[in-house]
Amino acid sequence: MAYQHPKEGFDGTVYFFTCGSSGKVHEMEAAHNVNVSFADPKGQDFVSISGTAQLSRDKAKMEQLWNPALKAWFPDELKDPDIALLVVDTKSAEYWDAPNSVVVHLVGVVKATVTGTPMKGGENETIQIK
Repeated sequence: MAYQHPKEGFDGTVYFFTCGSSGKVHEMEAAHNVNVSFADPKGQDFVSISGTAQLSRDKAKMEQLWNPALKAWFPDELKDPDIALLVVDTKSAEYWDAPNSVVVHLVGVVKATVTGTPMKGGENETIQIK
């Protein structure tokens, strides 16, 4: 699934287009607490979001979030009878910003091993949203 960027910016709600009959939707309906992870391995950036999820068939919101790349998964676009939004209401988020260079990371590991001082693994913070 790909995160859909609302034009008005991030307000704590995360949207994903999905098929309403998919297995992940059935799992979410059984237990609304979810975790969503984002990774940019090249930049060594990682985000983990915890929250509650629900299924939405709000056509106006889908029209607002629609982009042409989604046609690969939904060839009938918003006319697809099974199209829906998985809406995640974020409760907390944690991010890690590791050293960008593999070489810098390896040097840090070697330095920590040789000197016995703990390695600094980049920036990490947990944020409570709501």
